[in-house]
Amino acid sequence: MILKNERAALSAGARIAGLLRAGDVITLRGPLAAGKTTLVRGLLGELGHQGDVPSPSFAIVQPYDALEPPVWHVDLYRLEDASEIDELGLDDIRAEGVLIIEWPEHGPSGAWPEALALSLEMRPDGARALTAQVPEAWEGRWPLQ
Repeated sequence: MILKNERAALSAGARIAGLLRAGDVITLRGPLAAGKTTLVRGLLGELGHQGDVPSPSFAIVQPYDALEPPVWHVDLYRLEDASEIDELGLDDIRAEGVLIIEWPEHGPSGAWPEALALSLEMRPDGARALTAQVPEAWEGRWPLQ
């Protein structure tokens, strides 16, 4: 899918929000400034979040517990060792909420095999190419319409 501009990325995030179920995991890959957090802003906005959606690069975990389902936006970019992920308590949200994980490649190898794995690639014209690896848990809910 081609996201021509920021508005298209926000819209794609909003459409993903309508597909979410408690226990879901979404991973987001792409270079810095590819639009990962923009996609999350659209998703959170559709779920009713009002206000800023900062990149969780420094906080690492940004919870949005008041949403239904609750969402934890996670950025693993600054992890120095994949074993640090155990300290984040990410499994705690999984029973009742959704994990959205940027930079999953900084986590343990093979983590989150059930995740909807999204990748954003910057194109020369400024658009973004969004691709997905769809696990069994997401069959029937993907692709975006």
